[in-house]
Amino acid sequence: MLCGVDEAGRGSVLGPLVVGAVYTDSEDALAAMGVKDSKKLSPGIRERLYDLITDSCCTCVVPISAAEIDEKRKRLSLNVIELEMFVEACSKLPACVIYADCPDVNEAGFSREMGKRLKGAEIIARHKADDVFPIVSAASIIAKVTRDRMISDIQKEFGTGIGSGYPSDPCTMEFIEKWIKDNGSPPPYTRCSWEPVRQMISVSKNTRISDW
Repeated sequence: MLCGVDEAGRGSVLGPLVVGAVYTDSEDALAAMGVKDSKKLSPGIRERLYDLITDSCCTCVVPISAAEIDEKRKRLSLNVIELEMFVEACSKLPACVIYADCPDVNEAGFSREMGKRLKGAEIIARHKADDVFPIVSAASIIAKVTRDRMISDIQKEFGTGIGSGYPSDPCTMEFIEKWIKDNGSPPPYTRCSWEPVRQMISVSKNTRISDW
């Protein structure tokens, strides 16, 4: 059994981080589907491939909320948080080889740490693994589509556009900034430990003080 694991939402400022894992005996069927790094696929193609992958493979999804990330970051790095999520997602079924999209600069070190927690499996953690291994491409699609659906639910809850949730998205940053100005604190689902949000909170507090 092979396993591939990847994440979506690592750098987002709004919404969850989602890890997806895919299990299969052979990558041939996944390659034939045309799986690629999810960022290189249109939303429609990602949705179609998501259905094909879940129909033909065993999958596992591990999400973590913005609030949980903020709490864990008080004592853990984001790489360690992601490592723990990878291990959880790759523990659903026994796999002899696990391919991971490595978030750490040290591929060998990350592979070693995963191997300590997933004994008996060969760990191959590589940068841009979602471009190289079809099973990791499939995992990236599972993670991305799951996160996109969660972001859509959050947007419906707010009743207004919130963008993609990433700090590079002006819609997301404008939404958070306006919410802070109107309410004095960030909106739900926001990673308050992220520096752009901390800066917005600081500016808001200074503005309120100067208004007196």
